Amino acid sequence: MSDRRDQQLHFRVSKPELERIHSKMAELGIVSIGAYLRKMALDGYCIRLDLKELNRMAYLLQMCSNNLNQYAKRANESGRVYQTDIEDLRARLDELIDLAKQILTQLAAL
Repeated sequence: MSDRRDQQLHFRVSKPELERIHSKMAELGIVSIGAYLRKMALDGYCIRLDLKELNRMAYLLQMCSNNLNQYAKRANESGRVYQTDIEDLRARLDELIDLAKQILTQLAAL
């Protein structure tokens, strides 16, 4: 299969259809009409994911990982594990689980 795009397609649309195409492109953040039409023709759909929840989840994972490392270091040094530390980590993990469920629900609705 050649990567060279040397074939052309031509078709006409009405003004309302063109406005709708431009509106959908704007919703997806696509600026090239060729890229949009090629994607739609080849795959039938374009999806733009809002990744705010994923960014929040990544941040919480990083914080949990850092906290877990600190707890492990403290436990190795003193031989003690504090209940408040475990409860804090559990609360953060519960928030992560809730976020993951929300994200999966949103993705399943696509």
